[in-house]
Amino acid sequence: MASQTETTSSGTGTQPERRSWVPMIGLFLGQILMSFNVAALPISLGGMVQDFGVPPTTASSTIVVYGLAVAALVMTGAKLGQRIGWVLIFRSVLIVFAASSVMMILSPSVGWVIGGQLLAGAAAAIIVPALVALIAENYSGNQQATAVGSLGSARAFSGVSAFLIGGTLGTFVGWRPIFVITLCVAVAVFLLSFTLRKDYGDRSVRIDLIASLLIGVAIVLLTLGFNNLNGWGLLLAEPGAPFAIAGISPAPVLIVLGLVFGQLFFLRTRSRMRGGGVPLVDLSVLDRASERAAVYAMFVIVAMEAAVNFAVPTYIQVVQGRTPFDTSLAMMPFNLTVFITATLVVRFYRRFTPRAIAVFSFSLTTVALAWLALVVSNNWETFPTIIGLIAFGIGQGALVTLVFNVLVTAAPVELAGDVGSIRGTAQNLASAVGTAVMGAILVGVLGMGIAQAVAGHPDLPDSLVQQVDLDDVNFISNDDLRSTLANTSATDEQIEAAVTLNAEQRLRTLRIGFLILGGISLVALIPASRLPRYKPEEIPAPQVDEA
Repeated sequence: MASQTETTSSGTGTQPERRSWVPMIGLFLGQILMSFNVAALPISLGGMVQDFGVPPTTASSTIVVYGLAVAALVMTGAKLGQRIGWVLIFRSVLIVFAASSVMMILSPSVGWVIGGQLLAGAAAAIIVPALVALIAENYSGNQQATAVGSLGSARAFSGVSAFLIGGTLGTFVGWRPIFVITLCVAVAVFLLSFTLRKDYGDRSVRIDLIASLLIGVAIVLLTLGFNNLNGWGLLLAEPGAPFAIAGISPAPVLIVLGLVFGQLFFLRTRSRMRGGGVPLVDLSVLDRASERAAVYAMFVIVAMEAAVNFAVPTYIQVVQGRTPFDTSLAMMPFNLTVFITATLVVRFYRRFTPRAIAVFSFSLTTVALAWLALVVSNNWETFPTIIGLIAFGIGQGALVTLVFNVLVTAAPVELAGDVGSIRGTAQNLASAVGTAVMGAILVGVLGMGIAQAVAGHPDLPDSLVQQVDLDDVNFISNDDLRSTLANTSATDEQIEAAVTLNAEQRLRTLRIGFLILGGISLVALIPASRLPRYKPEEIPAPQVDEA
């Protein structure tokens, strides 16, 4: 790495050179670029469903493939940056990210949208470690600390602005112009990248391609398996499955294979470390139980956040047929609370231990999710619902910042990049799995609920039920259901009875989904109870979440 500081004479010694903040503007916008793209996807689901005529679970694949690409490639991306040079590779992937935005804007089908987010995720896998590396290359001392801290603010700010701006555009213009913003930001960051100090990389850095392949395959298999549990079958193969193994669904098979490849990655990495080679990621940062507990806790809270960010916009836009702007208003209490809590929670680090904060936060998210399951209704602006979203936001915002700081403060400075790689992999895999599993749970519960309710409904005879494919139940609006039943022999009274039944089952399904998430949050108290119990005077200076 090139020299980070230049010294100037002073009365008592030397001081780091103070640099212009113009390069940091570009890096700040680089964080906004990624975070805005991710936050805009849930807002765009309703528009995609309407434009392409696909179910919401298919549209949500855009979220899944983005997180999949980042999680699968972030470790390799960090090594590529070290070898090629951060400035050069940063500019290259910005071009890729801009191309992904163009694909989103011009996409003629949902396949193009999914491809666009696959490109965006691949680019983000290098942008994530590049931002921190470039800050270290261009700033030092207090400037460096301020610059790193600003990335955490940019991430939280992007979530709020994406729901506001994206919701407004999605309502009054359409979902595609949302990605005109990401295109413009990518161009701006590319131009500002020419203010960064040049670096030439280190050609001596070697990438463990075998380990990179193993972890990439593991994450792809795990994500595909979880994402298709509903469509392919939880255990037995459904008609929509691409193949079956002795009648068994390929989804659980892929999950098992993913776990196997993941174990092979760990075996390969440990073997390479024992032999004195450079691993793809140094696993010594996970030697202690408290560090592993932090990763488990991080995975759970990010997965729950992704599940809520999928379920609520899907229900509001697709089921209720309301606008993206309505979605942004409904999610605003949650997003603002996450932003404020993530910013302020560091103030509590010297008064309370990480274990105490984590246990309190997971207890709060458990109560909040159980509360939402009881009070949620078709009106998201009710006071009880807002209180539930705020409570969940407080717990989520505190946990995401806390668990990463536990990892950073426990690791030596030279292993900060490895901590970032593990964090990037865990968070993006958790986001993809959380979205996929929540979709599978909701659709599966909805299907079972409707099948049971229809079987005992006096106004819906078997002759009518046989004309509707109950094996392909998904979340649809009342108007779409009426249109579907209009092509059957159903009378007006039977159509209204079916619409009422479907509305009841959808709301029941959402409540069950919140209860399941609450149960997961409750179980997460186990790893939370294994986080460090520092004494106040022993707590290291808190690190700020950087991506």
